[in-house]
Amino acid sequence: MLRPVSGKPSDRRDVYRMVARIAKAAGIPRHISPHSLRHAAITNALDAGVPLRDAQILPRHADPRTTEHYDRARGNLDRHGVPFLTAYVAGV
Repeated sequence: MLRPVSGKPSDRRDVYRMVARIAKAAGIPRHISPHSLRHAAITNALDAGVPLRDAQILPRHADPRTTEHYDRARGNLDRHGVPFLTAYVAGV
């Protein structure tokens, strides 16, 4: 577990500051928070082909609709179900 300079267990503010400091050191110009990383992890898992039910375990969501909400690429037509269904029906 990462610990702040004080050596005490991290709280929300410590984690927020760590993420902001790392993002700044990496030269990322936009605001990055721990929640941004949560969104990115879910989006990347789904982009990598991880089934929604399995991606749901990562953030411990009880409802798959919550996980879908976190998916930043959900509007990407390349991931729409119709091409997959068409290929299946066509026997491709």
